[in-house]
Amino acid sequence: MHKAIPPFAVRCTDGIEFPWRDLSCGIERLIQMDSPRGFTVISFLGAQLDRPGRGGRWDSWRPNVSMCMHEDLLVERLVLMTERKFGKLYNQVEQDIATVSPETEVEKKIVSLRDPWDFEEVFDALLSLANDLQLDPEKDDVLVHMTTGTHVAQICLFLLTETRHFPARLLQTGPSRKSNADGNHIGTWQIIDLDMSRFDRLAKRFAQEHQQGESLLKSGIQTRNASFNQLITQVERVAPLSTAPMLLMGPTGAGKSQLAKQIYELKKQRHQLQGPFVEVNCATIRGDGSHSTLFGHKKGSFTGATNDRPGLLRAANTGLLFLDEIGELGLDEQAMLLRALEEKRFLPLGSDKEAESDFQLIAGTNRDLGSAVAKGTFREDLLARINLWTYRLPGLRDRIEDLEPNVDYELVRYSAQVGRRVHFAAEARRRYLEFATSGSGHWFGNFRDLNASMTRLCTLADGGRITESDVRGEIARLEADWRRGDAGDSPSSAGDDELLAELVGTVRVDQLDRFDRVQLAEVVRTCRRHRSLSAAGRELFAASRARRASTNDTDRLRKYLARFDLDFATVTG
Repeated sequence: MHKAIPPFAVRCTDGIEFPWRDLSCGIERLIQMDSPRGFTVISFLGAQLDRPGRGGRWDSWRPNVSMCMHEDLLVERLVLMTERKFGKLYNQVEQDIATVSPETEVEKKIVSLRDPWDFEEVFDALLSLANDLQLDPEKDDVLVHMTTGTHVAQICLFLLTETRHFPARLLQTGPSRKSNADGNHIGTWQIIDLDMSRFDRLAKRFAQEHQQGESLLKSGIQTRNASFNQLITQVERVAPLSTAPMLLMGPTGAGKSQLAKQIYELKKQRHQLQGPFVEVNCATIRGDGSHSTLFGHKKGSFTGATNDRPGLLRAANTGLLFLDEIGELGLDEQAMLLRALEEKRFLPLGSDKEAESDFQLIAGTNRDLGSAVAKGTFREDLLARINLWTYRLPGLRDRIEDLEPNVDYELVRYSAQVGRRVHFAAEARRRYLEFATSGSGHWFGNFRDLNASMTRLCTLADGGRITESDVRGEIARLEADWRRGDAGDSPSSAGDDELLAELVGTVRVDQLDRFDRVQLAEVVRTCRRHRSLSAAGRELFAASRARRASTNDTDRLRKYLARFDLDFATVTG
């Protein structure tokens, strides 16, 4: 602080006199401009740490007193929170601060807490204080001291600072091993700014964590399909933050079960789950056994019930339950599942006492559940409950650019399983990928077909080398299987209807002849494999265009789609 200077006049070289009072005011302003800006510090009185040591007031580090002793930390205002019962200690600390830092203004704030370990009470008290202080970040350089107070208080201070209820930065102080030249234990201090954008290294770590999460969800496969990568990015963001159900849709073999397992691994890695991953295909538990399988039963509840059975919901407690083909569940089981999701309680078969399970749910289906609701085979309220985070997985033919990295993944996985390296001969690899990515590859079973095909090739590879002969044999087998599928009602029939229902609606699909359904579904899939209308037209009309001197495949395809009130943007969007 600057002492007042007595008034008298100063004569300048030109003979003009100025009152010293005016000159002193100017000097005072210059001193203030050059002086470092002082801080407003908000801190709790340390009920133990701020007490003087046995040897006296200055023989130990005391957070609030020592904080005011730093020459490079100018505490202009100290808002010191305390309870009434610590009045004597507060007075002692206030006196000691006045001794070491007379320019510091100490402001007492009584914070009355019935239970200093009650999070809600402490948070509410500190929020009220933040509103009462009316701090102005334009005028006040505020620090929130995180060293004193209970752990609950420190957490609340952090949250209120992070949300800008306290427009401040965090101040951390601590003891040092040595005292200063005067023998005082002033310790150390550090300001922590919560603006994470300023910490490039930390930002890179967060980005790296997201990349690792996405890689885990994709099983380490470097996928090239933009829409699938976008889907995985969103799942990686949602999965660790939400405990709400997820719904995975897509054709059989699209990878719903695999993705559910990877979501579980990600959530467990991020400490979101402790329990097991429990998987069940609802299509395999139809009838009376489905209630017992899912919800358990009591001994003697039906013929053959010789022991109690906990059921899969209880087995998934604190873990993740994956119900694949959830559309196959009966209406009674759907009703019980809904209650188990909302209340974490359900009634085992034959029991008069409810069971409990806190599980997270992922449901999978290759059906149009909206149509099932309209037909009365699926509960509307259950669909509303599981339809919060819904992701539609494309089939292999809709992400054909990902076939090559998946082939490499299958080779690595098989090699690890059998303990020997299996690889393609160069020409054999070219031939297989050429066939697999062409229009000849139907892949009705999607990634299951691919897995089966690669397993056969790897098993028959003499010396771990897949030859052209091996590939020719496998192609012949795949073509024969797909011809058999085409001869009857192909495995993709249900997938065709679901695909078209997305575009023209279920009612319109039911009005189409079977011939038109199959043809239109194939046209839609072809369009989605290409970036332009002309490229899709070239593949669809490759045979007929070779017989004509003049072709306009783009216009031909545009007119075909228009018959169904569709265009290329709608089909591929």
